[in-house]
Amino acid sequence: MTMNEPLPHPNLLLQLDALRDKAMAAETLPALAFSMANDLYPLLPFHQALVFAQRDSSLELLNVSGLARPSEDSPYLVWLRRASRWLAAQVPAGEPVWLSQDKVSAPEEIAEGWNEWWPAGLWCVPVEDRGGQRLGLLILLLEQEPPAMFWPHLKGLVNTWGYCWAALSRRRRLGRWWPNRKQLLLGLIVLGALLLLPVRQTALAPTEIVSRQAQIISSPIDGVIEQIQVRPNQPVDAGTPLFVLDETTLRSRAEVLGKEVMVADAELLAASQRAFDNPQSKNELTLLEGRAQQRRAELAAVQAQLKRTQVLSPRAGVAVFSDPNDWLGKPVVTGERIMQVADPSQPAMLIQLAVADAIALEPGAEVTLFLTAYPLTPLKGKILETSYQARPSDEGVVAYRLLASIEGEPAHARLGLHGTAKLYGGRVMLGYYLLRRPLATLRAWSGW
Repeated sequence: MTMNEPLPHPNLLLQLDALRDKAMAAETLPALAFSMANDLYPLLPFHQALVFAQRDSSLELLNVSGLARPSEDSPYLVWLRRASRWLAAQVPAGEPVWLSQDKVSAPEEIAEGWNEWWPAGLWCVPVEDRGGQRLGLLILLLEQEPPAMFWPHLKGLVNTWGYCWAALSRRRRLGRWWPNRKQLLLGLIVLGALLLLPVRQTALAPTEIVSRQAQIISSPIDGVIEQIQVRPNQPVDAGTPLFVLDETTLRSRAEVLGKEVMVADAELLAASQRAFDNPQSKNELTLLEGRAQQRRAELAAVQAQLKRTQVLSPRAGVAVFSDPNDWLGKPVVTGERIMQVADPSQPAMLIQLAVADAIALEPGAEVTLFLTAYPLTPLKGKILETSYQARPSDEGVVAYRLLASIEGEPAHARLGLHGTAKLYGGRVMLGYYLLRRPLATLRAWSGW
């Protein structure tokens, strides 16, 4: 500004400063475009203001003065999108351009819409960043060109708009980054190469520590458990009493059979004495003798059962079972499992591998067990045997039963502890490892 030029009015400077503050306070690009299209009216009354964003060789409408969001598909907005491509070519970089209807030769389609919706002229103000790259375009619909002295005062505000526009656009690009075609192709190639990498196939399964030398103790006869004579996990020797079945019913039966044996013997003796005098009594001797032998056999069977009501440990080990109170007074049948006598010096892993997680495993495959009680000290082992038929587990999950060894003699490998075992199979491609279960599910669903 030279000494001969008049100073701007203080009210103009205050209004320009307020517009700069609004631009700096905008948090998004639409908010900045709304301020550009509506807040300039007190300084330069216009029919309408349009804010476009530069998109290569075309313009994208961001805001129309008087509208919160220009998302309507009205005839004016549809025509405006076509006219923006013509406007982008009419405004060079740098200074604003005044386009007058009588001095610009617009295409017929643009001219018809201009006559219907626009006034005599357009004042096109380009918005650029510091490097001179166009970011957008402000179009003011006016009847006549603004005074020449207005642009020097407005230029600082336009530069502020460009600075805020560039900052908000950079933030938007950082938040919504999308790869180009070259980056996408390179990413697909890298992904394909990763899917071909060989990895080791693994599976996880619930596991319990059991003994490799364990003998099941079952009920020898039908009856009711009267007393459990050992505690859970108690060391026992061969011949140690484990539990006793109630003998009340068997002793009563034995007493009754004893009386019947005495009666049968008495009848047989009487018939033998009568046979000397009465030949017909000889025919009864065979029948009475057979009846007496039957009663003796029944009595011997009951007495044998009485001897089996006391169950002894067949070997040395540890008695493994649940709470004794769960068994007291409980009726059991012959062969029903009561407890186990296990050797704690030969622990092993009992693995329940669900059918859905099953992988190809052979005896000798490696296993790592992470106990729930000792997660930082895993146990190592190898598969000893696998079942070829899946059975429902106690949790109702159909699973294969696997038995694995435990390497060394770890002190925390106690019977009854639970954990999660990681099973290691053969090496496969990473793509197969990731897509194995989805493909199996797809085949089961589609039958393909």
